[in-house]
Amino acid sequence: MFNLIMRNFDWNDSNAYMPLERMFAYTDPEIAAQFQQDSQPSLDRLASLPCLFLREGRQDEVCRVGSIVRPRMVNGEIRFGYTLDADVPPLTNKLVWDNRARFDMPEDFEFSRNHWAVKELDLYQFLLGNIRPRRQRPSVFQIAEHEAIEQQLVSVMMPFDAGFANVYAAIQQAAVHTGLLCRRADEIWEAPGIIQDVVNLIDRARIVVCDCTNRNPNVFYEAGIAHTLGREVIIITQSENDVPFDLRHLRHIRYLDNHEGHNDLTRALQARMQTILGH
Repeated sequence: MFNLIMRNFDWNDSNAYMPLERMFAYTDPEIAAQFQQDSQPSLDRLASLPCLFLREGRQDEVCRVGSIVRPRMVNGEIRFGYTLDADVPPLTNKLVWDNRARFDMPEDFEFSRNHWAVKELDLYQFLLGNIRPRRQRPSVFQIAEHEAIEQQLVSVMMPFDAGFANVYAAIQQAAVHTGLLCRRADEIWEAPGIIQDVVNLIDRARIVVCDCTNRNPNVFYEAGIAHTLGREVIIITQSENDVPFDLRHLRHIRYLDNHEGHNDLTRALQARMQTILGH
């Protein structure tokens, strides 16, 4: 069984209420009787059930799964706090509408009226069969459950080689001219393993610059992580042939490894960064 609470505005606060007269609306009388004592709602028993929090509607309105906390009766209404289950992605009312027979919601009007019902369906069992499961978490490194992008951070993926010092300086100049901060993984030491520092740097970045020069396998791996995490990736290289075949359809910046080439690289990167920030 589960609680189903419908109201006419979004669930964007941690506290809510429901008029007592709307309790057990659209609930089978035998089920309602199980959650009443002395003609009053048994709040502790109700709070032990999972809850589907819905906004009125039958289309793309967002609904969430979670739990009721601290329910209490005050002046003819049920006041309660609630938490949302972070392991269940946001759902839509259309999913509920399309499965209204299983949710025991045959009446259209139930989707347009504030109420608190109790339904017999095993909510989590239904969700397991009808929504995409969460992706398997990486085992080689960790990523945060919720991203925290530093809007001014540019992460640079390139060989840790003295021969690339002037190239890195050119990238740093582009970042400075755009009002950004440029960092490379060898400049930080936050985790025991270098791969975790690299992933953390990519995950926090607004922009990731990857230098494919000399076909460095670490840079290729890091570019793949950046693309998977949905970061804005700028590919640079001294030779177009060094860009992996799968990435050659993407725009990249080719530069010469000399003073003039580094200046050109700075200007090209600055223009690209400004375009990204303007989105």
